[in-house]
Amino acid sequence: MRGYGPAEIQCAASLCRPGPTVAPTDTNATVRDLFDRHRELISLPVIDGTRACGLIKRRTFQSEMAKPFRQELHEHKSCVAFMDGQPLIIEAETSIERTAKLVADSHTDALADGFLVVRGNEFLGIGFGLDLMRKVADQQEARNRQIMQSIDYASVIQRAMLQTSQEILKAELPDSAIVWQPRDTVGGDFFQCAKFDHGVFIAMADCTGHGVPGAFMTLISSSWLAQALERDGPADPAQLLGTLNRKIKQSLGQIGSRVVGEQSDDGLDALFMWLNRRDRVVTYAGARMPLHVLPDGAATVITHETDRVGVGYVGTPIDHRWKNRTLTLQQDDLLYATTDGLTDQIGGSRNIGFGKRRLRQWLLDCRDMPAPAQVAAIMQAHAEYQGQHRRRDDVSLICLRVP
Repeated sequence: MRGYGPAEIQCAASLCRPGPTVAPTDTNATVRDLFDRHRELISLPVIDGTRACGLIKRRTFQSEMAKPFRQELHEHKSCVAFMDGQPLIIEAETSIERTAKLVADSHTDALADGFLVVRGNEFLGIGFGLDLMRKVADQQEARNRQIMQSIDYASVIQRAMLQTSQEILKAELPDSAIVWQPRDTVGGDFFQCAKFDHGVFIAMADCTGHGVPGAFMTLISSSWLAQALERDGPADPAQLLGTLNRKIKQSLGQIGSRVVGEQSDDGLDALFMWLNRRDRVVTYAGARMPLHVLPDGAATVITHETDRVGVGYVGTPIDHRWKNRTLTLQQDDLLYATTDGLTDQIGGSRNIGFGKRRLRQWLLDCRDMPAPAQVAAIMQAHAEYQGQHRRRDDVSLICLRVP
């Protein structure tokens, strides 16, 4: 792959990765063999001569070919059968900032599956969201006067992803509410919701750090979780935590005692929930993040602790298995999850943390309110408790009432 001049270093051309491609005349058997030989391959460009035609995504291809009789019917047919004919295509001279905006506007697919880089009608290579985020971070370090502008682009990406999940949750569970308050313009907390038959998957996560480093972790973690959900489904939250653990450790080189680069030790705390609305059963698994439940008519909030092992960190074994737990719910039961930025916030007359006990009391006091009013009251109390103290961390809170 040729080198790039100073101008191109700041453009989409610098994101091009070399790799295999296929032509429209190639068969699905060829595609399958390429994916088998190149385990790291996320997507496969389809090129007709020098012109980019589309993108074959590993997760979509393997999902389609796994269906009954698909392999027998399509193995020797043209690979365009499972091609995305309208992938995100970006001109080589597009700035990194503009590229980030285009990826944000395309929601999560381009971030997870990649995008095609062209010059005119000539295909140059494929770019990936992880490389894009790294390039944005590099530019922020190298050009201090543009830091806030770059952070704003990252914020656009974060908020676009979070907005989609918020809309899904509201549609599936009308009496629900989410608070996402980054300490800085962007943050290290994220939530993710996905709709499935009979229920909804809900994730709350607190990534290492806050600001730009934390936001970087949320973007890549959210993308990997979306891929795992599409591949494996929502019913086994513990398995999804394990998949995310392996992805983070492998990608950041945090395997065993071997750490690549500047001795990073990044990861996340999380709570993953699969709420089966048909049976009113929640299956959940967590990494250092509890689930608070207030049964309808009960006098106390029950805090269900989860595994005390974080996701992705150097000290977490790559094959660690989290535990699923199941609760049978009743109509009007309330479920809550929060990142530790809420309970750890220093404040009050004694300059101590807000704490779980104070949180549980507020949950009891607000139980009869609709979910949006509950979280508003709790966050108002939290702000008053914080007073003049500096915000310590990102704060996220989710409240939902079982329909």
